[in-house]
Amino acid sequence: MSALVEFAMFPTEKTQSKSAFVARVLNIVDRSGLAYQLTPMGTIIEAQTVGEVFTVIEAAYAELQQDCSRIYSAIKIDYREGPVGRLDKKVGSVEEKLGRKLNSL
Repeated sequence: MSALVEFAMFPTEKTQSKSAFVARVLNIVDRSGLAYQLTPMGTIIEAQTVGEVFTVIEAAYAELQQDCSRIYSAIKIDYREGPVGRLDKKVGSVEEKLGRKLNSL
C-alpha cells in the first residue's frame, strides 16, 4: 500500500505571515524520515500507511499547540495498492503523456 497525504497547517491567530510556524511543522516532517515535497500551499508526504503520516501530523499539532490557541489544517489523502514512490512518478507520468517537462517545483 502507498499513501500520499497533502496537508497544510498553521495558526489562525498570530501574524499575517505564517512561514515561522510552517518551518516548525516542516522540521517535524523532515525529521520523520518520510519522503515529502513542500509546495507553496502545503506539504505532500508519502508513506506505506496513512497512520505513519498521521503520526507526523499529530506531532506537528503538538508543536504548534505550545503557543497557538487555534490551528487550521486541511488534509487530502490518496491511499491505494502499490509501492511507495508515487511522489515523483505521478508528475513523471503526466510529463510523459505531454512529451515534455513541466515547469514545476
